[in-house]
Amino acid sequence: MQLRSDAVRCGTARAPHRSLLKADGVTDEELESPLIAVMNSRNDIIPGHNNLDKIAEAVKAGIYLAGGVPFEISTIGVCDGIAMNHDGMHYSLVSREVIADSVECAVQGHAFDAMVCIPNCDKVVPGMLLGALRVNIPTVFVSGGPMLAGTRPGGRGPSTDLNTLFDGAGRVQAGTMTEDELKYHEDHACPTCGSCSGLFTANSMNCLCEALGIALPGNGTVPAVYSERIRLAKRAGMKVMELLEKGVRARDIVSAAAIHNAMECDMAFGGSTNTVLHLTAIAREAGHPITMDDWDAASARTPHLVKLAPSGPRPLSDLYEVGGVPVVMHELAELGLLDRSALTCMGPLDEYLRDCARPADGEVCRAHDNPFSPVGALRVLHGNIAPNGAIVKKSAVDPSMLKHTGPARVFESEEEACAAINAGRIVAGDVVVIRYEGPKGGPGMREMLTPTSAICGMGLSTSVALITDGRFSGATKGPAVGHVSPEAAAGGPIALIEEGDLITVDIEGGALTLQVDDDELARRRAAWQPPAQKHDHGVLAKYAKLVSSADEGAYVS
Repeated sequence: MQLRSDAVRCGTARAPHRSLLKADGVTDEELESPLIAVMNSRNDIIPGHNNLDKIAEAVKAGIYLAGGVPFEISTIGVCDGIAMNHDGMHYSLVSREVIADSVECAVQGHAFDAMVCIPNCDKVVPGMLLGALRVNIPTVFVSGGPMLAGTRPGGRGPSTDLNTLFDGAGRVQAGTMTEDELKYHEDHACPTCGSCSGLFTANSMNCLCEALGIALPGNGTVPAVYSERIRLAKRAGMKVMELLEKGVRARDIVSAAAIHNAMECDMAFGGSTNTVLHLTAIAREAGHPITMDDWDAASARTPHLVKLAPSGPRPLSDLYEVGGVPVVMHELAELGLLDRSALTCMGPLDEYLRDCARPADGEVCRAHDNPFSPVGALRVLHGNIAPNGAIVKKSAVDPSMLKHTGPARVFESEEEACAAINAGRIVAGDVVVIRYEGPKGGPGMREMLTPTSAICGMGLSTSVALITDGRFSGATKGPAVGHVSPEAAAGGPIALIEEGDLITVDIEGGALTLQVDDDELARRRAAWQPPAQKHDHGVLAKYAKLVSSADEGAYVS
């Protein structure tokens, strides 16, 4: 079999290359075998990543068992929770592109034959997926797994997670939680390593790797601290060697059918709105672009089957206990919503469903004929504020706020909005508008978990809506509409909203409407001036020049 690594292993002219590999301790016998990249995002700062050394060792063991020679390579990562609500959040989405570039550089520069990617949190999963699609070699993903949920005092009541702290800060401000109670959650809400325990962005993307077919069953749900996770990593190492033998590459798996199936699962899960951003970028890289209209259609036809934190009280580990992602896929297949032409790393989708899937338990995952809702958990909105679309997690919105009209409270940054919320200047009925936080305007499209959590913590989530051209953490709940496109920095209509304008957020109707007539909007547009770029050097300046709109996945090409 002709291998890519022949370019660094074979022939007289490759003697210098072999010498350098031998400097790594590689033997002549190993140089007769395929060379496999193990892309690992392990670091000390992100809780979901500090166990990835053990995952990597297990992956490498699996590769050796199956006849390959593994080489571990590191990528960066940014923890969204730690980066939240300060300048660090500008760098989170940017890191997705840096990670994709690093995967491409490392794999192409060393002519690896295949790759196992070990991501976990934040933008590492989509970043590695983008890189894998660029290099298009046999690839398997295995994450570090989710964190176990925290417990409340005495083990009473629902579990806790990181979002308890973000909401708790607002509750302390409102006087409904004491500093001592907040300190308890600070010490207990994140009890183990792993990606934060709800169906937030990291866990949503790790589950969607299963739906895409590029990860083994259990990738998104087996807890980080379970020995089963180590066994899964070994199987991932063995599986990539099987894909190499069969000539199955990343783009063979991440096909148009796989992207369709991932969108269906996303709507059934009710995961993070960030998945819309990431899957849209991934689909473009795979050569099968999708639009906000495609997301809207997926929402209309797909039932909501799973209601995990922050949309409901259950942690992700509850989904693991009842069978994980394959259970959701079984229910969607029963409705004929999956494209069965998809190829997974386990083989054809029909074989995957036969061997891995089982019916829903009816509680954690609802049966297809008894969903939480007949339509998807995410909802696309259009209107004169968002001509190109916006997104909201409908499943995390109180029914009383599915349609809301109120006066605009306009802020030019997250910091301005947070100051107003914490000072008690936002009142029931308001619509908070945070703009110039989009991909270009931010730059980096910061997550707005701090203001949305402050609104929730202060008891305003059933009376105040928020819209932004930025984005939200997977932990966000309430009537929070993000990804408003075009963004303010590009002259989108969100830039024309003035304090006190009436705005209607109609989630059921899929509409986001500024109640100002066209003539007045035209007058405002004529007077609008684009703002100065906030960052004029470094990676943020480069990103702002190259990045696309949120409705296109905030994609850098």
